[in-house]
Amino acid sequence: MTPTAKPDVGRWGTPLTAAGPTWLRVAVIGAVLLVAFVAAQTCQKSSIRIDKDQAIVKATELVKFKPTRTQIRLVRQGITSRPFWVVSLSRRGKKPGTFSELAVVKINANTAKVESVKSQR
Repeated sequence: MTPTAKPDVGRWGTPLTAAGPTWLRVAVIGAVLLVAFVAAQTCQKSSIRIDKDQAIVKATELVKFKPTRTQIRLVRQGITSRPFWVVSLSRRGKKPGTFSELAVVKINANTAKVESVKSQR
């Protein structure tokens, strides 16, 4: 290496860094990341308009028995991944490990519309 040549390692302005960071580049990258984060949070929250407690109350109102056990899960279905609450309600039977009644209620988590109710005795 000649005395006038400077090593490129660790310096801005090398061909690898394309003249180094500028405030405009940093600001644009920061703005893009902020917009992406806000959009992701907003889209996720807007698609689920009823919470699980509201879904349980709605499902319990639709069955003709008082459930002793409740299970709920959020399921996304279809090409557009529409969210649904699937609520399983059951009442214990006389024998251990059995159920005297069972119902599964599917509720659209966006519109609160009941999609299906399936019951068994």
